[in-house]
Amino acid sequence: MDALQLVNTHVKLLAFDFLTLKPIPHESTIFFRKGRRLSRAETVGMVVSRDFKPNRFIKFDIDDGTGCIPCILWLNHESSHHFSRRCPSNVRLIAQMAADFASQIQLGVIGRVRGKISRYRGNLQITVSDVVIERDPNSQILHWLDCLRLARNCYDKVVVLPST
Repeated sequence: MDALQLVNTHVKLLAFDFLTLKPIPHESTIFFRKGRRLSRAETVGMVVSRDFKPNRFIKFDIDDGTGCIPCILWLNHESSHHFSRRCPSNVRLIAQMAADFASQIQLGVIGRVRGKISRYRGNLQITVSDVVIERDPNSQILHWLDCLRLARNCYDKVVVLPST
């Protein structure tokens, strides 16, 4: 794997960093952050808005104190053609997990959200794969510290590839 890529890794990002990601032309699922290729993200913050459409989706915003990250959790697994080739029992399990996640997403809770970075109508968002409601009041501060440490020691490091 190319040393400049963090593709398929849930990269811990604060909103101010997430919202500066740049899309790669002709690749709808890969984004640039300071020369590194990203496709997945993780964030922690308070749910500050919630738009629930039963059996379709739940859209919500996570505010981590540096900005708001739009998130979408799809709830249409059993009616979507995207899942039509999968085993029906697996699709039911995925749909049940998504419904459980959706029921936990309430205004004012602190949530840890992970998923694919995507764009909708030109705006960045996280297409949610999992949600954890944080019970520890320090979780948001710990996430901030992780983001800063990882940015300094990993994400922002200039990688020099050896000459051959």
